[in-house]
Order: sequence, then C-alpha cells, then structure tokens
Amino acid sequence: MPVDTAPRSTTWTFVDGEWISGNPPLIGPTSHAMWLGSTVFDGARWFDDIAPDLDLHCQRVNRSAEALGLRAAVGADEIEALAWEGVQKFDGKTAIYIKPMYWAEHGSPTSVVAPDPDSTRFALCLFEASMGDPKAASSLTLSPFRRPTVECMPTDAKAGCLYPNNARMLVEARKRGFDNALVRDMLGNVAETASSNIFMVRDGVVFTPAANRTFLAGITRSRVIGLLKDAGFEVVETTLTLADFETADEIFTSGNYSKVVPVTRLDDRNLQPGPITAKARDLYFDWAHSNGDA
Repeated sequence: MPVDTAPRSTTWTFVDGEWISGNPPLIGPTSHAMWLGSTVFDGARWFDDIAPDLDLHCQRVNRSAEALGLRAAVGADEIEALAWEGVQKFDGKTAIYIKPMYWAEHGSPTSVVAPDPDSTRFALCLFEASMGDPKAASSLTLSPFRRPTVECMPTDAKAGCLYPNNARMLVEARKRGFDNALVRDMLGNVAETASSNIFMVRDGVVFTPAANRTFLAGITRSRVIGLLKDAGFEVVETTLTLADFETADEIFTSGNYSKVVPVTRLDDRNLQPGPITAKARDLYFDWAHSNGDA
C-alpha cells in the first residue's frame, strides 16, 4: 500500500550539501538508525524574525551526538549559519521549527549493535509550525510511567530512543482526558512532563525539579530560571514530590515548542493561571525580542 510521505507543512532539509524541499527519504531499512535507534536531534524556534538561543541548541545537538557514540561532524557555528540560510526559504509569516539531526548509517565493525561513528550523517530540517495560542493552558495527570536514569538510558542526550517512553505517557494521559502527564523519576520524585520541564510556585517562590540526569534540563528552562532571578524572584531547584505540586499556588511548564504555558488542572484540582506564570512568559518574550536574533 502506498504511504503518504508528504510533510504536513512547508519543509526544507539540508543534507549532503544541498537544500531539498519536502520530506526526502534519508534512512533505509538497513540503516543503523532505523534498525537500532541511533538518532539525536535538537529543536530551536524562529518567529518574529528571531531565533532565541539558536546557538545553544546547535551546541547541544553536538553534545547529544557524542553522548550517543556518534561523531559531531558539523560545527555548531556552521549549523547555526545553515539554519539562518534555511529560514530565508520561507515566507516569513509562520513560525518555524529548526531541527538539526545526526544518525548512524552503520554499526560498528566489532559489534553491529553499537553505532559506527565514522558512518554518522547530518541533516538540518526546518518546517513551519505555529507558536500556538499565547493564552493556551495545559492539563496534567500523574503518569504511571517513569523517567529512566542515565545508567539505563542516554538521558544526557536529546536522543530519539527516549521518545517512545514519552509518547506512551502522552497517549495514556490523553486517553484519560488530559493534555499532558506529570512524570516521576525512578525514586518517585517529579522530574518533568512528557514533553516539557515543569515549575511550581508557592508563597511567591518558584520551584523546579533539580537536574538529576533523569530528564533533559532544557535550554528554555535555564533561560526562564535566569530571567526570573534577574527580575528579583527566588527560584529554587530542588527535589519535589507530587504532594508539592498538589499544594502549589501556580504550575507552569517551559519548553522550546511553546515556551511558557500555565497549567490549569492537575488531576482533580483546578488552578488559575497565576501572576508569576504570566511574568515568566512576559520576561521570556521580552528577552527573546531583544536578544533572539543573535
């Protein structure tokens, strides 16, 4: 049966020295990446003629490649320059997702399971993806699934092999009528959501789970922490439990795709978007519009 491989929006991919429109077939059935999951990627955003922290995303994809045993063959500065080149291929009206990627084509000569770093390939994919409604909110439920530790999965990389676990968290949560899932680590402490980092506010103090290598402490997370601190807020990175979130005054998420989003429901508890959440979002976008074209 024919399979529709057309992209869902305008898409350009840089691979093997050229820009290709659409969704080029890059990975075959004998590719290590398809067979054994040796893929890493990162995601930056372009909107309003800016691409906040694009340089940091380009640097991180190279760190992810090395963490997975691949070879980071393209310098971060070169990836960044290619991204800006790719942005010019769009009409400038719709926000863009910027996705640099590495994968292994072959297994190691000594073990097919391990990737051969010399077979690493690189692609940079840009596609239109709206930023979403700035007034949107999210509902969360506690997931029965948990985040792995670095001893059993490459949690220090933004690796494709981690995402089936995130996907089942989302599928299970949405079957129960929620947008996303609050996810714990193997010790039972809150780590993140299925697709973003998590914050809570109590008595004017902002709390977020301490980075413990069970989740990717995101670039947007770090930016939000710094901006809140610069604005005079106390931000505490610490161990947090479900009970902490159940008694929070505000909850919000941070992530590259939608930046800062309030949580208005956690299981049976309803919350209102709070003033510190709104301030965090305003601080981020004010900073982005002042510094995001660097």
